Amino acid sequence: MKAIIPVAGAGTKLRPHTYTQPKALIPLAGKTILSIIIDQLEEAGITEFVFVIGYLGEKIQHYIQKKYPHLTCHFVQQNVREGTGHAILLTKKVVGDDEILIVLGDTICEGNIKELIASPVSQLGLKKVDDPRSFGVAELSDAGDIVRVVEKPQIPKSNLALVGIYKIKETDQLFDCLERNMTEHRRSHDEFQLTDALQCMIEHGVQFTPFKVSNWFDCGRKETLLETNAILLSKYKAPANPILPYENAIIIPPVSIGEGCNIKNSIIGPNVAIGDNTVINYSIVKDSIIGSYSNLYEVVLKSSLIGSDANIRGLSQSLNIGDNTEIDLG
Repeated sequence: MKAIIPVAGAGTKLRPHTYTQPKALIPLAGKTILSIIIDQLEEAGITEFVFVIGYLGEKIQHYIQKKYPHLTCHFVQQNVREGTGHAILLTKKVVGDDEILIVLGDTICEGNIKELIASPVSQLGLKKVDDPRSFGVAELSDAGDIVRVVEKPQIPKSNLALVGIYKIKETDQLFDCLERNMTEHRRSHDEFQLTDALQCMIEHGVQFTPFKVSNWFDCGRKETLLETNAILLSKYKAPANPILPYENAIIIPPVSIGEGCNIKNSIIGPNVAIGDNTVINYSIVKDSIIGSYSNLYEVVLKSSLIGSDANIRGLSQSLNIGDNTEIDLG
């Protein structure tokens, strides 16, 4: 089995951070969004990955090759982003006849991945949501099979959302449906959707059953990213780096502090993730994500997302600052 992870998107809802950093490499609970996904799949036994890259794709390729040299990794370029269906179709030659597990690059799901891989039929990850209009939606038969999937319906007939994880056994039929939709210019919301290809497969007799997802984390916006960071910090129980002394500093768990950080005269936590080689002095930081190689002096931060190589001096309450930024709030 091969895992396909599309990570070609520009991540416009997380700007300014995604001007210089792919969304999949945004730091989260001491890791990155992408590393959390890969680690989960590798633990379940998958060793071959196909990454669909595009926007800032060279950064993703460099990150994967450096961090996961032991995995078999393929990189497929999506120069023109025409939707998830188009992204998956580009992997056809690499995939061949193998079964595939598709996981969207901004999706963190918790469930029994080993059970999903071993399923004798194709499965789609589902979870109930309050407002399904922003998602692909699945409808079930009385027997529990998935009988229809629709991308972002205006009037949903179900509250079961497709959460971005798909186990496909019939790869030939998937690629046939994707090619048919492209040839017939069948778009939904002006893109070639994976959801439409799945519906094509259902109409041609392919059986899909639900895969129950226990937790589903949204990493697409600042507010939900910070919420996800707090949840995962508590889950991973990531300690502060015990090797480095923090002079006159109070660390309130859960926090994750990267290597080479210099923290003194400060209060850090709870729910704070800090990248490598960041300097924090005379500051209070809570409920925030701070990138690597940043410098914070005399600031009070809460509910903030700070990129790498940022310099902040003064007093602040809530910031959303990208990489290579310098701010003096004094």
